[in-house]
Amino acid sequence: MSIKIFEMDIIYKDTSIVVVNKPAGLLSVPGRGPDKQDCLARRIRTLFPECIPQPSVHRLDMDTSGLMVLALTKDAHRNISVQFQNRTIKKQYLALLKGIVEKEQGEIKLPFRLDVTNRPYQIYDPVHGKWGITLWEKKAVTNDQTRILFTPITGRTHQLRVHASHPMGLGRPIVGDRLYGNGKPGERLFLHASYLSFQHPDNNKTLCFESPSWF
Repeated sequence: MSIKIFEMDIIYKDTSIVVVNKPAGLLSVPGRGPDKQDCLARRIRTLFPECIPQPSVHRLDMDTSGLMVLALTKDAHRNISVQFQNRTIKKQYLALLKGIVEKEQGEIKLPFRLDVTNRPYQIYDPVHGKWGITLWEKKAVTNDQTRILFTPITGRTHQLRVHASHPMGLGRPIVGDRLYGNGKPGERLFLHASYLSFQHPDNNKTLCFESPSWF
């Protein structure tokens, strides 16, 4: 049973880890400036005083909702970080794209990097960019919008948003995306981390969590 605290769903908790359903609009970790200090990591530290100072082992964009795992101990943090580095953790996202995607499924491989003159925007760069790899599957089409299931293989910043919108990807921005589409201020990004699977850092038992999308 999940517990709602601080507008968060605590999906799972033991002495080593916490799994949370992060709401859209909440930072994963603190940003720059006093107005960007409220974040998931700080809220977890407030809720669980035994938590290590830096519990985050991965991030979701502020506008993205869905499942995240945080470590309460140094050993758990080290273990899960290695799982992310080795790409043994499985994550899936549901997204609603503006327009119709014709193909049924595929793989997107694009090199991209930060645009240092327009942070945090990411740009395609075949020379200096780092490769992002995403598997995708079309789930439904309604009202000139396509529902897509994304399975990222790598974990680049804004990877799914870039892969959805770029002409060499799907060429269809995620609905509500203000950076890579035509989303309006205050409009919600239709991107949700719906599935997360990893090995428990204490006993190597495989844990699987699902979070239904809100759209």
